Amino acid sequence: MKKVIISLALLFFLISLISCVPSKPVSEEQILPADRLIKKLEANRRKIKTFKGNGVLSIDSPAFSGKGSFEVLLKKPDTIKVAIYGPFGIDLAQAIVTKNEFTFFDVMKNRAFQGTNKKGILKEIFKMDLEFDDLMDAFAGAVNLTDKLRNEPDIYNVDENEYELTYIDSLREKKSIYKVKVDGLALFGYQLKNFSDNILFEGEYREFRDFESVPVPYKSSITDKINSQSIEIDYRNIEVNQEIRKVTLILPTDVKIIKW
Repeated sequence: MKKVIISLALLFFLISLISCVPSKPVSEEQILPADRLIKKLEANRRKIKTFKGNGVLSIDSPAFSGKGSFEVLLKKPDTIKVAIYGPFGIDLAQAIVTKNEFTFFDVMKNRAFQGTNKKGILKEIFKMDLEFDDLMDAFAGAVNLTDKLRNEPDIYNVDENEYELTYIDSLREKKSIYKVKVDGLALFGYQLKNFSDNILFEGEYREFRDFESVPVPYKSSITDKINSQSIEIDYRNIEVNQEIRKVTLILPTDVKIIKW
C-alpha cells in the first residue's frame, strides 16, 4: 500500500512540474522565416489550377466606369472566360482569352470580334490596362511572388497577427510591401510605393475561405493609381480545382464575325 501511495505521490509531483513549465506561445511556433513564407505563399497560388466564380464586378477607368454581374472561369495557365450580365440576368457579352488569341462576343449586337492577343486587346475587352497573367491573378485574388522566391526582403516585420515584407528596388526607386496573416497565411495586402511613400499600385483582399488549404478572398480591390484605374471583385460563389476539360465559347450561326 505504501508503494502505491509513494508512486501516486511521485506521479502527481511530476505532473505538477510539467504544468509549471511555461508553454511556448502559439505565435512563436507559427512564425516562419521569410524564405519559407514566400515559398508557401507562391505554392498556394500555384495549387489553384482551375477557378470558377460569379458575383459583381466594378470597374473605374478612363475608358469605362460601371458595374455588373459576371461569371469567370480560369483554366491555368492560359485561358480566361468571362460573361457579363445586365439587369434581370440579361446576357450582355462573353469573352474567351488565351495567351495567343481572343474572341469577344457582343450578345446584344450579335457581333463577335476575333484575333490574336496582342498589346492593347485586354484593355479593349476588359477596359483595364493589365497583362494576361495579372488579369488571371486579379480574378483569382492572388499575387504572383515568383520573382521573390530567391530574394530576401529588405525589411521583415512580424507580430502575433501578421507578417510584413518589404522589397526595395533602388534602380526604379520603388518598394513592394506585402502583408500576410500569420493564422492561415492569407495575403491580404500589397502596395507598390515610390521612395516618397506615394502609393502607385495597391491590392486589398478580404473575406477569405479555405479551398484545399488555400485561402481565397471573396472580395478584392485593385487600384492602379498610375493609370487611374481600379477594379473591385465581390464573389457570391467560388469553385476551385473542379475538372474543366475544355473552355469554349459557342457563337450563334448568324453572328457577324469581325477579325481584329
